[in-house]
Amino acid sequence: MGRHESKRRERLRAEFGPEYGRAVRKYGSVTQAETALEERRERVRQLDIRPLRPAEADRFAAAWRSGQARFVDDPRGAIAEADRLVQAVMEARGYPVGDFEQRVDDVSVDHPRLVEHYRALFEDLLEVHEEAPRRMEAGGR
Repeated sequence: MGRHESKRRERLRAEFGPEYGRAVRKYGSVTQAETALEERRERVRQLDIRPLRPAEADRFAAAWRSGQARFVDDPRGAIAEADRLVQAVMEARGYPVGDFEQRVDDVSVDHPRLVEHYRALFEDLLEVHEEAPRRMEAGGR
């Protein structure tokens, strides 16, 4: 590996954090993963990302608090609402709103460590819903 490739690898690892390893696992090749991460970065750089106006931020914060309050009574509904709210915030900031993976990829360019938690939250919640019936069956034997 040349000096240029080594510097590129170091820079991408530092820039994307845990997303770097995830991309390598996804593509099965360091070279393909690095190319994909660079393409992801370039795609987001071409977008017109802007901060929220104070009134928008207040509105979104109030909607988030409202969703948290209903989580106990309706967890699935609250999770769906939280995902819609994340989409709305991203759209308001200038991110194109695609499917979950595309949203996560786009956000990972500017927030690589935060996006890991967003991804983990959804994976964790999906696992809970999938495993709950099996646990009940196992307990009933």
